[in-house]
Amino acid sequence: MACPSLGLDHETDPGETAMSDATLHYEVADAIATITLDNPKRKNAFTLDMIDDWADAVRAAQEDPAVRVVVLTGSGDAFCSGIDLSVLQAVEDAALARKRMLTHGVHKVARAVEQLDKPLIAALNGVAVGAGLDMALMCDMRFMGRSAQLSEGYIKVGLVPGDGGAWFLPRLVGPAKALELLLTGDFVGADEALRIGMVNRVYDDAELQERTREFALQLAAMSPVAVGVIKRTVQQSASIDLRTSLDLISSHMAVVQTTDDYREAQAAFAERRPGRFTGR
Repeated sequence: MACPSLGLDHETDPGETAMSDATLHYEVADAIATITLDNPKRKNAFTLDMIDDWADAVRAAQEDPAVRVVVLTGSGDAFCSGIDLSVLQAVEDAALARKRMLTHGVHKVARAVEQLDKPLIAALNGVAVGAGLDMALMCDMRFMGRSAQLSEGYIKVGLVPGDGGAWFLPRLVGPAKALELLLTGDFVGADEALRIGMVNRVYDDAELQERTREFALQLAAMSPVAVGVIKRTVQQSASIDLRTSLDLISSHMAVVQTTDDYREAQAAFAERRPGRFTGR
């Protein structure tokens, strides 16, 4: 896939040169877009340049009709250790400058993810700390390697959760457990993360990427129209009452039943064959 506007590693067109020093890679294969954080010497800590590429990659996946599922993972033995401390040290020592660094910098990814109608799966191949964990929490699902460790470690360096952790974590584990994890910064292992609902599935480290891909392929085989509507409805229903949610889904249902995807799904079910969906 060619993405000349992103500044990301990707399959190149003739004459196009990929960035040689990229710390984020984006590739599309079999309807799955994979975003790989690639700064292993610093446990995939991110810079603001990397954030720009990250947000661009999410937006590219949203706009590409060939993409039906997105997987986010890290290289080496880490998922993401949060923001590179050199970024914080370079910011002007003024409250407004520090706020702008988050609002106009780091939060670009959260805003891009919020607009993504396609399933986003985090494959947690190693440690995820602070904003690195927040980036995983904002995904739709999280699959975790057995040796990985998770921590909202802001409190240990005198900070507050700066990338949505205080919003995402309580919605996954409940307010009391979220406060425990946010106020202690304790690490959570795979079995405990699964037990409390931080992650969906746990796999042996060597199997994580392949099993995540298998699941992504399963989702990619579904109607992209229905998948997108289900994801958006779940998100919307979290902040509205039941009557409004039922009214919303009745409208969605009526629209979905007019699509080519719906007609193909009905035919495939009747004929007991895989569906051939177009996203229309």
